[in-house]
Amino acid sequence: MTRVWAIFGFLLVTAAFSAAVWLYSFAHSLSQLEQRGTSDLTLATNSLTRELASYRQLAVSLAGDPRLRFAEVPSEALGSILARVTDFSGALDMVLIDRGVGHVTSATGAGAAPWVGAPFVTRAFQGAVGRMHEFNEAYGRRVFHYAVPVFRGRAPVERVLVILIDLERIEADFRGGGPAVLMSDRAGRIIFSNRSELILRDRTEFLTGAPVAQDSVLARWAMRLAGVELWYISGERYLPARAVHIERDLPVIGMRGEGLIDAAPAFRTAWLQAAVAAIASLFFGAVIFFIAWQRLALARANEVLERRVAERTGELSATNAALREEVAERREAEAALKRAQDALIQSEKLSALGKMSAGISHELNQPLMAIRSFSENAEKFLERGNTAAVASNLSRVADLAQRMGRIIRNLRAFARQEGERVTDVDLVQAVRAALDLAEARLAQEGVELALDLPADPVWVRGGEVRLQQVALNLITNATDAMEGSEAPRLEIAIEEGRPVALIVRDNGPGLSEPDKLFEPFYTTKSIGEAEGLGLGLSISYGLVQSFGGQIFGANRPDGGAEFRVELNAVAKEAAE
Repeated sequence: MTRVWAIFGFLLVTAAFSAAVWLYSFAHSLSQLEQRGTSDLTLATNSLTRELASYRQLAVSLAGDPRLRFAEVPSEALGSILARVTDFSGALDMVLIDRGVGHVTSATGAGAAPWVGAPFVTRAFQGAVGRMHEFNEAYGRRVFHYAVPVFRGRAPVERVLVILIDLERIEADFRGGGPAVLMSDRAGRIIFSNRSELILRDRTEFLTGAPVAQDSVLARWAMRLAGVELWYISGERYLPARAVHIERDLPVIGMRGEGLIDAAPAFRTAWLQAAVAAIASLFFGAVIFFIAWQRLALARANEVLERRVAERTGELSATNAALREEVAERREAEAALKRAQDALIQSEKLSALGKMSAGISHELNQPLMAIRSFSENAEKFLERGNTAAVASNLSRVADLAQRMGRIIRNLRAFARQEGERVTDVDLVQAVRAALDLAEARLAQEGVELALDLPADPVWVRGGEVRLQQVALNLITNATDAMEGSEAPRLEIAIEEGRPVALIVRDNGPGLSEPDKLFEPFYTTKSIGEAEGLGLGLSISYGLVQSFGGQIFGANRPDGGAEFRVELNAVAKEAAE
């Protein structure tokens, strides 16, 4: 019984909570609709006011025309002026009225106007702008009038210009769009609206509690909720059954603007949020009840679980020990793989040095022979006392020795085993060091070398020796590709930026399978040749990746291949 009363009490609390959520959501949604509707009504009323004001300004400007001030101007000429302006502006008519005699000159040729003595015309004869709106029987349309005085110096106003504006033409641009908007005069008669069924109705039909005629568009009662006026309307399908009512006074045109914003979204939102609140409350209540019911079962099962956990713990401990042993084995395998990779890189460097050994020997042998020749000549010049010639020969010997030292230094640096540390490296110096090692091979193959290297250092992230190896691999691969070409040409350039790019181009036969360039053991050389195991580009790819860079290979449109190595740039300030 206690459980039944608890469930009943919980349902009552859920219903009260849902009702509170409904009220709060409904009031909040109505407030938002009112704000949005106020903006829409302001836009609509401002648009109408601006449209009417433009006609008023036109009438004021035309009233300043000297031809309208003097009675000497013939009526036919005045009618022609008014007709042209009427056609140009889109006004319904323009009428010029003289004081006293009531003489009327009209753009449309009408000889009289029923409102000649109306208050708004009288106001214009007093020197102010008058206005009036009516349903004009002559035109069969709703018309808005502006009466503008035609001043003639300091003399009293003797002539008034009246412009007739077709409200229905302006209304056509509003009809059917947005929320229902209506504008009524001081008597409550609806003069302007974007809903045709409201035109010329009495707006008091909204608020009266008396029985409504059978053909009435509007039947109503109103209430206020959270400061928002809510109307219940019985009308045609183009009017909302429940609407937020918004009102705005328009003293400039003598009307009052009102908007009827459909309140159905507020009802839907309120019911939806109330339903969500009720479902959430019921769900959490059911969860709490279920949890309470399950606690006993969980307590009973806890003992069984603890026993199983103890058994499982022993099994997991054994598994964990086995996993630690496997991790140790994998680490040893990774270390062995790393050593093998380092050895493979060193072997590739030594292989490259072996390929270039004949050329390097030639490069060293030539300076040695020249040094010997210059030394013997220096002895003979010294015996003759020609010290100037001796000094010249010794200077050449020093230059040759410096050249040999540079070649040996590059060989020694290239051959040493470099660590994994990545530092700031001058890419220009690395490329020139690689060219020193490949100079003999390029000369032997008759390769034309075109360099586009900056004069200043270009600092990048990398390893000095490994970067030289990448450059040397690309140069030797390009030289191999151009073997047998009639006019082999090798272009090497460095593009500064972020990233920095090293570009190596040749005019050889190009790449047959660009997608496989960096795969290990991929080569285009014939089987059985002493070189061409297909590891050079694969190693270069791994080295560039270790620097955080990228390497690409592609065929050139005009023939040959192009390799591009992109490396992370280092700011000059950081490098210094």
